[in-house]
Amino acid sequence: MKRSAINDIIREADAFIRSFGYIMPPFAYWSPEEMKARQVDSSAVFTSRLGWDITDYGQEKFKELGLFLFTVRNGRYEDMKKGMGMLYAEKIMISRKDQLSPMHRHNIKAEDIINRGGGKLVLELFMHDRDGGIDPKAEVSVPVDGTIHRLPAGGLLKLDPGQSVTLLPGVWHAFWAEGKDVLIGEVSTVNDDLTDNVFREPIGRFSNIDEDVAPVHLLVSDYEKWLG
Repeated sequence: MKRSAINDIIREADAFIRSFGYIMPPFAYWSPEEMKARQVDSSAVFTSRLGWDITDYGQEKFKELGLFLFTVRNGRYEDMKKGMGMLYAEKIMISRKDQLSPMHRHNIKAEDIINRGGGKLVLELFMHDRDGGIDPKAEVSVPVDGTIHRLPAGGLLKLDPGQSVTLLPGVWHAFWAEGKDVLIGEVSTVNDDLTDNVFREPIGRFSNIDEDVAPVHLLVSDYEKWLG
């Protein structure tokens, strides 16, 4: 993706999020220079990989295959091993109309996916087999706001604004917005996008960036390169 396109997506996403009354934390608006200056006093922003995240999964077709994310808070796996501390994470995301977030699962993360507003959020769901792959026959059973919903393998679950689904580790899922763009909330156990995403197809989690202009704000995938 071109950095100029990423800058545009950030501006558009910020306006879309604000249209629903959701206000981003102050660090969302730090410039790259301020990010560098705040590495010591705000180290948790970087170690927990909080911030902007825009991906086309390395496929260079964001409108068809992609997702906007912003990690608002995130704990540490070390605390999960101890069973105490900050064991949770929160993201705000945007799925554009008919934009696919491809089929994947998590080894560790359990998550609530919440339709915060816009169109319908559609999820295609599969259970996992004994080797962790997709089970093409097993019935899918997931809680939707506390009520169990049962679907055939590959069934489509459609969430209206205000509805949410709980996905436990191992549940395969792909999703997209139907009708209109959707603002998505995610509340989960500790999130690790570097190691805890297993995709059905051999694709990447992050975008390859063409630095045609300077960044307005850094992405989480920029931190190592830009901040060292």
